[in-house]
Amino acid sequence: MRYLNPVAVQRVEGLAVATLAVVVTVTVGYAWWSLLALFLVFDLSMLGYLRGPRLGAFCYNLAHSYTVPAVLGAVAVAAAGLGEPIGWLGVLALAWGFHIAVDRGLGYGLKTAEGFEHTHLGLIGKARKA
Repeated sequence: MRYLNPVAVQRVEGLAVATLAVVVTVTVGYAWWSLLALFLVFDLSMLGYLRGPRLGAFCYNLAHSYTVPAVLGAVAVAAAGLGEPIGWLGVLALAWGFHIAVDRGLGYGLKTAEGFEHTHLGLIGKARKA
């Protein structure tokens, strides 16, 4: 039996989730470009690195975990189901999930306290080339 590389699996999963986010965005009637307009907002979490790698990793990982956008998405869907749609919350949740998924698809994982280039998916950037 052939072994599946977990990093490759997570990268493919990321691309699948990104595709799902685009399909849901368009199907629900949100503007497709909202995913692109909000894309870099979530990378503001990297500002934590100005105070050191430990805080930087914490801030980055908080903004790059599916937990918060999943909860926001659940609230948006529940509100819509109760007849009180919160469209902006749905857009935010989808854009956030899309951002995380694209990052994972490109190989950017959750950070460790060792520095920005150390992720749960392996080394990135200059550290990977070394």
